[in-house]
Amino acid sequence: MGLASQTGASLLESLKKGEELFSAELRPPRAHSPGLQSMDDWIDTYHSIRRLNVAGFHVFITDNAVGRAEEENLRHLVTNLGPDARRSHIIPFLTSKHPLDYCLRYAERAYEQGFRTLVVVGGDRHDGIPRCVEHAIQLRRIIRRSVPSLILGGWANPHADLSEQTDYLMRGREETDFFLTQVVSHHDAEAVERFLELIGRRGIEIPGIFGVFYYRSARKSSLDTLRRFFPVPVREIEKEFEVEELRADDVCARTIRKLRRLGVRRFYVSNLPVADAAARLQTITGLAAEGEGGG
Repeated sequence: MGLASQTGASLLESLKKGEELFSAELRPPRAHSPGLQSMDDWIDTYHSIRRLNVAGFHVFITDNAVGRAEEENLRHLVTNLGPDARRSHIIPFLTSKHPLDYCLRYAERAYEQGFRTLVVVGGDRHDGIPRCVEHAIQLRRIIRRSVPSLILGGWANPHADLSEQTDYLMRGREETDFFLTQVVSHHDAEAVERFLELIGRRGIEIPGIFGVFYYRSARKSSLDTLRRFFPVPVREIEKEFEVEELRADDVCARTIRKLRRLGVRRFYVSNLPVADAAARLQTITGLAAEGEGGG
C-alpha cells in the first residue's frame, strides 16, 4: 500500500482499524443550470454534507458521474463549506476526463484547501470524453509524485473481468491507499463472493469500500437509464417494490445485510436523496442492523 500522510486522514484511519464504516456518495448540481437554480442546488448539497458530517458519516462527492456534466465539486466545496466543516470526512472524486495539467492543479488545490483524500478514477466512457491517461493508476502515480501527502483512492468493478480488476489493484498498490467498488446488489452476491475470494488468494490488502445503490423506485425508464452504466437486476428490483411492496430503505438495507454475510464491512450508499441523505442513511443502517428473515 502506498504511503501517505495521516494528518486529518480519518477515513484511512477508520479503514485500517477494520471497523464497520458507512458513507454516502453525493453528486454536485448539474452543470449549466440557471444561476439561481444552481445556487439553490448547492445550498441543498451543502446542508446535506453538513448533516452527514455531524452524524459522523464520510461523504464522497462525484465528478461527472453517470454521464452527466456536473459543476466542479472542489470549487463549490471551498466556496460553500464553513470553517468548521470536517474536511477530513469529505472526499472529492477526480476523473481522468480532464487535461493532465488540470488534474495536477486540482490535486494541489484540494490539499491546499484542507482536503486530504481524493478518489482518482477513470470515469464513465459513455459520453466520449477522452481521458488524459490510459488508466487511472497512471494518474494516481503522477499525483502521488506531485502531492505525496494526499491519500488516494482507486476503483474496482466486481461485475467486470475479476482477474483484470485484481491485476489493476496489484499494479497500483503503491499509489492506492484504498479503493471503492462499482455499486453491487444482494442479487450480485455470487460476483461479490468471487471478487472477495480472488482478493484473498492474491494477498491484496488494500481496504475496499463497497458501493450500494439506493433504488428509489422500480420505474422502468429510470432503471433502463441506469443499465447503461452498471448492471441493474431489473426484474428483481421490480419484484421487491411491486410484489413485496418494500420501501427503498428496505431494499438498500437488504443489500447491506447480504454483503455483511459475505464479510463486507465498509459501504458507501449512492443516489440518496440530497434533501434528507443523512436521515435516510441513518434509517438504512438501523434497518440493516435489525436483520430480516430470509432477506
